[in-house]
Amino acid sequence: MASPKDEIIEKVTALALPLTASMGLELVDVEYRRTGRDATLSLFIDKNGGVTLDDCAEFSGEFSLLLDIEDIIPCEYTLETSSPGLDRPIKRVEDYTRFTGKLARIRTYEPFQDGGGNRRKTFLGILEGIENGMVLMKLKEGQIASIPLEKIARANLEFEFQ
Repeated sequence: MASPKDEIIEKVTALALPLTASMGLELVDVEYRRTGRDATLSLFIDKNGGVTLDDCAEFSGEFSLLLDIEDIIPCEYTLETSSPGLDRPIKRVEDYTRFTGKLARIRTYEPFQDGGGNRRKTFLGILEGIENGMVLMKLKEGQIASIPLEKIARANLEFEFQ
């Protein structure tokens, strides 16, 4: 059974996806946090070339109206809309293909063996794609790691200083 927080995130995601698609945007992530009586709903959007402040404002205005109509969140809340940032999370299978060739950091739930025989939970390197449910990554040390997708706790792009 899903927690109330997970149910809200699921409903908000279902409501936001058609709007982002109609605006030429991508919904990257949804977060919902409660701190005492306060609640914050954060949506992270992106598009090719990056989102602007105007994109965020326009989406936020439209989505706020939808949220008021659907009444998904049972308390007062603050709505935040922003870019996923330079350390954008990698959440979907398609993201691992889309960001092939990019520097990323992957954290797993449990230690896995890298291409050099070392057991680790954090992998830093260049994404090489995904095959048969395994994320392939060329690690900074040079070896290739195969990481089971279902064992990834968190993955995000890393900013590369040129």
